[in-house]
Amino acid sequence: MAKRDTNKSARNRIIKAYKVQLQELLPKALKETGTRDEQSLNAILGSKNDEFFDLKHDVIHSQDQFVNQWMAGLKDAALANERGATVSLWKSLKKHESFRRYTRLFLERSYLRHFDELSKNRPLVEESELWIGQKNAHYGLLVSPRFRDGQWENDKSEIRAFQIPYFTIGHVMKTGLVIPGKDKTFKFSDIEQYLLFFQDTIVRNSGSKYEYDIAGYYCDYVRANGNPEQVPLLIPEFRYAGLAEKHIYRLDFLIINPYTFDKTGFELSPWSSHGYLHKIGKLTQTQINAMAADNFAKEMKKHRAYFKEHDVVCLIFPDDELKDTKALFKKYMLPCLTPEKPRNQLSFQIMEEFLEDD
Repeated sequence: MAKRDTNKSARNRIIKAYKVQLQELLPKALKETGTRDEQSLNAILGSKNDEFFDLKHDVIHSQDQFVNQWMAGLKDAALANERGATVSLWKSLKKHESFRRYTRLFLERSYLRHFDELSKNRPLVEESELWIGQKNAHYGLLVSPRFRDGQWENDKSEIRAFQIPYFTIGHVMKTGLVIPGKDKTFKFSDIEQYLLFFQDTIVRNSGSKYEYDIAGYYCDYVRANGNPEQVPLLIPEFRYAGLAEKHIYRLDFLIINPYTFDKTGFELSPWSSHGYLHKIGKLTQTQINAMAADNFAKEMKKHRAYFKEHDVVCLIFPDDELKDTKALFKKYMLPCLTPEKPRNQLSFQIMEEFLEDD
């Protein structure tokens, strides 16, 4: 049985208390505004949220912030117009005390009702679409995928409403992976099926023994986890240029913190594939050094590009650290897979105690 969220229960009780207070103020608020009924009055107030907030990006941490931003938006809109609904609403609020109290309580209750989605961080639209995998075997991970005009995109209005922690096992189980250019989604019946696909389809295609071993440690970690859907994804073969047919770079692994969206990349760089110099028999030492420097410069250019374009901090692992991939996984990847969930900015249990004392 799922553990009861006592803070959420306290929030629900506060919302009920707000309803009682609103009902007491309603007759006076209706009389002051000349509004027909409660439904009409609430519709007038609730319809302004889309105007006064950027609901795709704004993160609102308190009732006061919500009320202040709503009031500021209404004032700006009223001052910008000589007449209209916003002007009438602004004048009514300034004139009538009961309506003013009703509006504040209504807004505070609205914030509490939508607390989870309004107070949480959420990825920017451009960060909500990831493409992974090899050429002709790549897939998309989106937050709110929809197929339109022959291409996949996010339904921007739904990104903030996504109930599951972003970029976690639960995320991919909810959305699946989309097939580029086709109205097809690769869905997984259970977590084990996803892990099999992750390790033995996407990662195995890279041809890297080191990547395959690390993928195995990740799968074992997810299987042993008491809450596997909360585990951040170990994202394989993250494509720098997304859907571009001629991709410039791919990153071996990427982990995104589902709460802060900090991105950590992991590049496994054995000498055999990243530094080895071929056909140097007739070259001078100077020419060999130039080739080695060119290889190094290309690698560094790749990591700078990922940081500049995607804010990915890359950790690079050469041969000596790849000798023990299990230790590498535990030391560097595991901390990224166990992010601390931020505490609620509001303690509704404390708020409830103060309300009871009033």
